[in-house]
Amino acid sequence: MLNPIKKTIALPDGREITLETGKLAKQADGAVELRMGNTMLLATVVSAKEAGEGVDFMPLQVEYKEKYASFGRYPGGFLKREGRASDYEILTSRLVDRVLRPLFPDNYHADTFVNITLYSTDGVDIPDALAGLAASAAIAVSDVPFNGPISEVRVARVDGQFVIDPTFDQLEKADMELMVGATYDNIMMVEGEMDEVSETDLLNALKAAHEAIRTQCKAQIELAEAVGRAKREYCHEVNDEELRKDVHDKCYAKAYAIAQAGSADKHWRQDSFDAICKEYIESLPEEERDEKTPLVKRYYHDVEREAVRRCILDEGVRLDGRKTTDIRPIWCEVDYIPGPHGSAVFTRGETQSLSTVTLGTKLDEKIIDDVLNQGHERFLLHYNFPPFSTGEAKPQRGVGRREIGHGNLAHRALKRMFPEGFPYCCRIVSDILESNGSSSMATVCAGTLALLDAGVKMKKPVSGIAMGLITDTDSPKYAILSDILGDEDHLGDMDFKVTGTRDGITATQMDIKCDGLSYEILERALNQARDGRLHILDIIEQTIPQPREDYKPHVPRIVTMLIPKELIGAVIGPGGKVIQGIQEASGATVSIDEIDEGGYIEVAAANKASIDKALDMINAIVELPEEGKTYTGKVRSILEFGAFVEFMPNRDGLLHISEISWNRLENMESSGLKEGDTVEVKLIEIDKKTGKYRLSMRALQPKPEGYVERERAPRGDRPRREGGDRPRREGGDRGPRGPRR
Repeated sequence: MLNPIKKTIALPDGREITLETGKLAKQADGAVELRMGNTMLLATVVSAKEAGEGVDFMPLQVEYKEKYASFGRYPGGFLKREGRASDYEILTSRLVDRVLRPLFPDNYHADTFVNITLYSTDGVDIPDALAGLAASAAIAVSDVPFNGPISEVRVARVDGQFVIDPTFDQLEKADMELMVGATYDNIMMVEGEMDEVSETDLLNALKAAHEAIRTQCKAQIELAEAVGRAKREYCHEVNDEELRKDVHDKCYAKAYAIAQAGSADKHWRQDSFDAICKEYIESLPEEERDEKTPLVKRYYHDVEREAVRRCILDEGVRLDGRKTTDIRPIWCEVDYIPGPHGSAVFTRGETQSLSTVTLGTKLDEKIIDDVLNQGHERFLLHYNFPPFSTGEAKPQRGVGRREIGHGNLAHRALKRMFPEGFPYCCRIVSDILESNGSSSMATVCAGTLALLDAGVKMKKPVSGIAMGLITDTDSPKYAILSDILGDEDHLGDMDFKVTGTRDGITATQMDIKCDGLSYEILERALNQARDGRLHILDIIEQTIPQPREDYKPHVPRIVTMLIPKELIGAVIGPGGKVIQGIQEASGATVSIDEIDEGGYIEVAAANKASIDKALDMINAIVELPEEGKTYTGKVRSILEFGAFVEFMPNRDGLLHISEISWNRLENMESSGLKEGDTVEVKLIEIDKKTGKYRLSMRALQPKPEGYVERERAPRGDRPRREGGDRPRREGGDRGPRGPRR
């Protein structure tokens, strides 16, 4: 007998979210069905009973999947079934993972899988904003240990008002959009983009989001209480407190000395820290080393973390010797590679991005065919993180979730500053050649430089910086760090990335690993980030103050034009025959789109002559015939009373025998015209009723002196042809008249 348990959550605008458990997927450790309107998600969690041998981390995997059937669609491709995760699904999975992961107990190491599946949607509500709530609710009703619940909401500012979980239509009008994840007490994750908003506006958006999240967390607590399932007992760590104390006593001072040395050499610091641990392990009795080495490494990691944090908090000394507000030395250079349409190197400390820009035509657009998002993308950014950038000796195995996430952040940072109506498609590729913290922010800076080098007229240049935080659990003391190192990210309490122009923030991403982060600290971090951002912008503008006046010689040139909708078919032709012919004859690439205003045509080629030829051919098709204008045409057919001449593409006119010459011609043979001849003709009349065209050659010839136009008799008085009536058919009478057409 089913005994489902439901809980309803009211959003500020009156919409409702329903959580239900006990009906679907009952063999999972936890399963919750979430509904809002016609949107339905199913979230499940399954966690192994025991941890794998030697595992000392949280092996969590979050998968978000959208079914095409949820929107009544077939998947594309030959297989017609869902395949690898799309970038959108990966990004949504990361958003959920980043909030859940820090809240599992530190000593819980069992393989845990969270799956969220979209089973129904109507294209009104945006499902990714509900994925975090569904996942947390599934864990809440399970026996899996968790220090939650959490929830995620999207907050957007529409017409000056904050909207929680806006619809697709509302989001189109928003000037800022954030995804926020939080527990009842603390914000854990932020990611979003905006139109140059102030730090105060960003904080207000976070507060609005957190209020909604508190309501959703409370509902999950009540749902879990109604289910009444106790959390499981587990033992995934075996500890030796005596060994822990001995490692601390013998290693802390040495680790503190390395942290205090303030060396900018990442590899020297790492080798020095590793040497301390290695020395301690070698000091153990040989028969105990194999057994105790894993414990020693775990305890030493805690010692190193404490030493680095105390050095920053107590002495204000960072690992590389900087003060908390210092930015690492920066050097950058544009036009670094001759082949791309734009290129730049941006190096900050030991982090380096080599970025390129390629400008393309409409044919280079990215086609998007996700469940709910279909269309084209003209501005692309791809981020690559090869292992050699951190000195690792391992193969590069394609694009991972990290690359997709970091690239997406940089894309959001730059895209609102991309010029509107730009005729080119644009692709930025950032290759990280060195990495020691904040490679995504280096990508933003290098991307800006490469765009300017390519001659892209950005609205404003953009820079980015990553901020860190060190807090003290025993006191209110804390330190905000500008331009963090990789180790400061790993050992710290916050990774807060902020990008923007001189006038405001364009994108942000934040992950918080501690409890009780106040809005006061966030405000200080944002203001400190602004100072660092402006410092970097100064260096960017010194390197290249303005976009290049013109594109580089090898950039394809693009000319655009708009034609009436009714002429789109004439330009394309049957089966694309006409447009293909234009491309073959001119050497240019021609594309055409139907928009509200008409047909939008792009003509691209490496040289002006090809573009001009293609434009001439298109103009000849879309041009309207004009009485009195002279045209060059081709004789298509010859009849006894004249010739038909194609004087414009797909437009034929009658060249009557009397309009060929001022001299009277007895027949068409004496005209000298043949099919295929090219002739100059003048359009002398467009029949108002039939739309037929009358052409003349003689109108372009000098009129003979003394020429007198022969008057024509009225039709009824004209003499019959010699021979009387028209000849009858063989066989006598013509028979009855057929029906009129």
